Amino acid sequence: METYPITIGGVTRHVPLIQPLPGRRIPLVEFLGDPELVRAAAQALKPLVPAGTEVLFTTETSPIPLTHVLAEEMGLPYVVARRRRRPYMEDPIIQEVQTLTLGVGEVLWLDRRFAEKLLNQRVTLVSDVVSSGETMRAMERMVLRAGGRVVGRIAAFRQGAPALDVATVAELPVL
Repeated sequence: METYPITIGGVTRHVPLIQPLPGRRIPLVEFLGDPELVRAAAQALKPLVPAGTEVLFTTETSPIPLTHVLAEEMGLPYVVARRRRRPYMEDPIIQEVQTLTLGVGEVLWLDRRFAEKLLNQRVTLVSDVVSSGETMRAMERMVLRAGGRVVGRIAAFRQGAPALDVATVAELPVL
């Protein structure tokens, strides 16, 4: 398997190169199961969280451990949008997103009980990798629909040229 070296916060990993679409190869960054990489990324992102942030908002799956450690470090709560509906969800906020990197459409789900934690809050969006920015746009729409205000967008890695302003720590290529 061909790999690509990534470094964040002084931690280096050789991650697999995948081909999500014909003619496009990208490094697959995975925070799940790698506490050292998660801590390094969270420490590198911490200075990028805007002052006054009251809640962090992310999506499942890979960004969850990153957001958890960042929230713990900063003493902040966080909320997670799910990628499929759960039986316990009541009156969820539903947001479609077209992820250009993967070339597929997805739906984000936010249980009303968790959406209420965003009401009248200053929210920073957190992701592992931002490429087109479409997932972050969908997250922002969810926060606005829940009555919150987005004050920042941060991601560990930028891949390509997102169509919105996102503070990142490191770059990933599209090969």
